[in-house]
Amino acid sequence: MEDTSLSCYMDGLYAYAMVLSRNATEAADLVQETYFRALKAKAGLRPCSNVKSWLFTILRNIWLNQLRHQRAGPKIAELDADENLADVSVTTSEDPYDLYVRKLQRERVRAAIQQLPPEFREIIILREYEELSYGEIANILQCPLGTVMSRLARARSKLGTLLSISGERLPTIEA
Repeated sequence: MEDTSLSCYMDGLYAYAMVLSRNATEAADLVQETYFRALKAKAGLRPCSNVKSWLFTILRNIWLNQLRHQRAGPKIAELDADENLADVSVTTSEDPYDLYVRKLQRERVRAAIQQLPPEFREIIILREYEELSYGEIANILQCPLGTVMSRLARARSKLGTLLSISGERLPTIEA
């Protein structure tokens, strides 16, 4: 495993750290500490190991250890939707209206995810954004596979409810 194989997961780790800590500075520190520990331990990693799952587990364990030491919950900070301008790729061939509608939809989903309880928010991010398998999520969260499946079903249901009751009708993209 090369150093570059770790760096390709940094954006996903940062997004997950933001879900856990809800603070940009803490999230950056979590990712940095994760990367540091992973570099130190990578020699002991088996060649067939799932690096992505391993990194997410390290990050979560660091976060849990920090919570134990602080004896207090994480500080709640609102995410600024404009912080991640990098994920809005503008190409000249795309219709500006379509780009605008997709941006509104992403912001609405992001706001709904932020309203979920932490255990639901965490599992939605790991499954839907990081595309980890149920088994990988079970390993990261250190819970049974059935718990992952039921928690994910409840999280999706709650997210659907939040999105449907928001009351706002968003414009749609016409095909």
